Amino acid sequence: MRCCGRRVIGQELLDTADPSMVTENLRDLVRINRFFGGHRILRRMFSRHVRRNEAFSVLDVGAASGDMARAINKHYPRATVVSLDRRVPYLAPAPSPRVGANAFQIPFRDRSFDFVFSSLFLHHFSDDEVTYLLSDFSAKARRAVLAIDLERNPIPYYFLPGTRWLMKWGQFTVHDGKLSVEAAFRARELDRLARAAGLKEVRVRRHYPWFRLTLEAKV
Repeated sequence: MRCCGRRVIGQELLDTADPSMVTENLRDLVRINRFFGGHRILRRMFSRHVRRNEAFSVLDVGAASGDMARAINKHYPRATVVSLDRRVPYLAPAPSPRVGANAFQIPFRDRSFDFVFSSLFLHHFSDDEVTYLLSDFSAKARRAVLAIDLERNPIPYYFLPGTRWLMKWGQFTVHDGKLSVEAAFRARELDRLARAAGLKEVRVRRHYPWFRLTLEAKV
């Protein structure tokens, strides 16, 4: 079985594809979040930190098409969510405000946002890079660093190719989805990286049957 021993980071098609070729993949990611736990986990996580009518700010790093920003805005109408992604064309469907920038060079001062958040983003990077990112996320946040990511497990590894006939997943989605699971974390690994980054009151939760992890940490 190829998956799922140690983390293995591979080259995803989405990373180098022409923007005109990734529309189907971005739509699939929205469907995955909507029907396979992403939005539900997001609501539960934020509900532990904010009230429904509370005003707060979020920087969504690696936001792509802004799916999570829309989900936050739907349930928290007074939230301000800034979607950041280095691939500016992917941000076109995202709600404003949008910022095209590299996550390793976030163009905001420290303590600019109540929360710095990422979804299905951290697994793209090496352990050292994840530690750097989380440390910088902590510097930019006033209240907490929040993240949703994948749990490395054979079940999600085979899920996309096994359901392609039923769900009509695109080529990029199946190829990159398997690579993403190989690069994903175990709960103890994400916890260790967060603590190495200097985050406080770290809590990593596992979410079944979705095979996702959430990271919540005070700054």
